[in-house]
Amino acid sequence: MAHDPAETDLYPPARLGEVKAAVAAAGLDALLLTPGPDLRYVTGYDAHESERLTCLVVPAGADPVLVVPRLELRGAHASPAGGLGIDLTGWDETDDPFALVASMLGRGTGRVGLSDRMWAMLVLRFRAAMPGTEQLLASAALRELRARKSPAEVAALRAAGEAIDRVHARVPGWLRPGRTERQVAADIAEAIVAEGHATADFTIVGSGPNGAIPHHSPGDRVLQAGDAVVVDIGGTMPSGYCSDCTRTYAIGEPPADFAAYYQVLQAAQEAAFRMVRPGVMAEKVDAAAREPIAAAGYGEFFVHRTGHGIGLETHEDPYIVSGNTEELEPGHAFSIEPGIYPGENGARIEDIVVCTGDGGQRLNNATRDLVIVSP
Repeated sequence: MAHDPAETDLYPPARLGEVKAAVAAAGLDALLLTPGPDLRYVTGYDAHESERLTCLVVPAGADPVLVVPRLELRGAHASPAGGLGIDLTGWDETDDPFALVASMLGRGTGRVGLSDRMWAMLVLRFRAAMPGTEQLLASAALRELRARKSPAEVAALRAAGEAIDRVHARVPGWLRPGRTERQVAADIAEAIVAEGHATADFTIVGSGPNGAIPHHSPGDRVLQAGDAVVVDIGGTMPSGYCSDCTRTYAIGEPPADFAAYYQVLQAAQEAAFRMVRPGVMAEKVDAAAREPIAAAGYGEFFVHRTGHGIGLETHEDPYIVSGNTEELEPGHAFSIEPGIYPGENGARIEDIVVCTGDGGQRLNNATRDLVIVSP
């Protein structure tokens, strides 16, 4: 069956060989990958999560096998996984698929890596089917592979960034006094899909004092003239890759103190971006964002890490946080999102950035200036 060449670039068949080598290097006997980002990364198969077991079995010394419920076998063949040349094995409703996987691995299996997001009910069934086998996280083998984005993955993230930038360009039209945060969030969610995403994953709209709550859930607060509004939004593209971008708006002229610390925030975000280059430790980027904020007296109001990796998940490695001495490499993609949250209002600026061979490249290019909306 023919498959989209773009999918082949994003989920290349050669990746299976890289994963097998990583399994052996991690000292594992096998990986067991169930529906979620790990399985999609390795095969391109966006499998449905359910109590029926779908599992890619990747032994360190044998060929991979994709085990799927028989009623989903045709869909698996039609997915990118069907073009990888691996065995797709269906199981029937009266079969025990966990025993089937255990029989494929054999009695000598000592250490297996399970998908980091595997459901607990599946973990426990595997434990019962393979007593004495040590269970570890699949990230022991997959972490470094997933963190270093290929050119095709960077292109997918760039497309996601451009799509969410288009949504931010429309946000000022929805920020009108008398509307609620929830109403604005609903407009944004609709636009996220309209601008090319498969799903809208989150729509944070924090107005006035709610802007000082970084993960505020939009509610019934009514927007007012003079409000600062933090809008943090993102979704998943048909490719599987995610967007995440925050901008801060003001309805009319904001308070004088807000305007002052917003300038500090802009300087901090720029300083962190300029720190990005290969060989720089992740915590140095975090420190670069914190220094100007602390120097201006707002350090206590920057209450979260500077950033997180992004790819098939909105939050993944590498994390841009104090204590992470991991060195940045070309292909690492992550957010830079310092924030200042004094209480009466708050502000955050977030871009997705990819580390290149000689610096950083922003994947979000909507203005980082404070956008003032006429009330």
